[in-house]
Amino acid sequence: MIYTLTKNPSLDYIVTVPEFSLGMVNRTTDEILYPGGKGINVSLVLKNLGIESTAIGFTAGFTGEELTKRLREDGICTEFIQVKEGLTRINVKVRSERESEINGKGPMINKEDLAVLFSCLDRLQENDILVLGGSVPVSVPSTLYMEIMKNLRGRNIKIVVDATKDLLLNVLEYNPFLIKPNNHELGEIFGRKLMTKTEVIEYACKLKAMGAQNVLVSMAGDGAVMVTENGEVYEAAAPKGIVKNSVGAGDSMVAGFLAGYLNKEDYREAFKMGVCTGSASAFSDGMARLEEVLDLMKNGCFDVKALLRDK
Repeated sequence: MIYTLTKNPSLDYIVTVPEFSLGMVNRTTDEILYPGGKGINVSLVLKNLGIESTAIGFTAGFTGEELTKRLREDGICTEFIQVKEGLTRINVKVRSERESEINGKGPMINKEDLAVLFSCLDRLQENDILVLGGSVPVSVPSTLYMEIMKNLRGRNIKIVVDATKDLLLNVLEYNPFLIKPNNHELGEIFGRKLMTKTEVIEYACKLKAMGAQNVLVSMAGDGAVMVTENGEVYEAAAPKGIVKNSVGAGDSMVAGFLAGYLNKEDYREAFKMGVCTGSASAFSDGMARLEEVLDLMKNGCFDVKALLRDK
């Protein structure tokens, strides 16, 4: 079973305002409300690809109830922990000449809530997969990911981490199955601005040497690179298409990689499916669907290149 953890999920309220004017009354021409959060995005895309998962995390108040209801309507199994203080956040995204966002802070999570989370995670079994994505709320210790991986160490659970800076660096000693920074986040870790795929591969190899089993780096319109636990290095240009939506593309890549890996346990195919799934989400108004992914894999006018093995 795949489990996705979203510490601070949201209801994302997307509004289109053709000509947004600061300080004035603005009227929308289009509105969308849907569940949000990195782990939730992974679960939604996995469902679209025909793979079941369980979404876990923290919710609160009437917005948390609405979030849970919408996910269950989408066929997602949920095991959310209800907390007492605050509300599941609403993130407002305004689409106009320029895109703007207002993100809520979410509920207060205390030690008792965290204890329930660890009890939930203790039920994971051998060969399960756990996806840890995004930042942690201010009420949660910044060592959360590290403590989760320390607690699950030695149980043959594959853990995927999609996080930045110290949240990512602190888990490397526990050998995560997959980490997925983007090229900008990878550069920030090492205090460098990475301009080429050659540089990205160099620093992805450094993260592998520091403990990650597999390193997948997304590069938006420039494609992606991957360094595997077997020392293989792959790179791919992005499939051609019109970008409509950048929200969730990285999460979709994680979901696609997992779907491809579970299908054949072949890293090249998993990488290719990850790239195509991320692109399929970027080219659509919603999350990638299986037929869109398969079409890009067959007709996407791109190829995965195997480079020199990492030494």
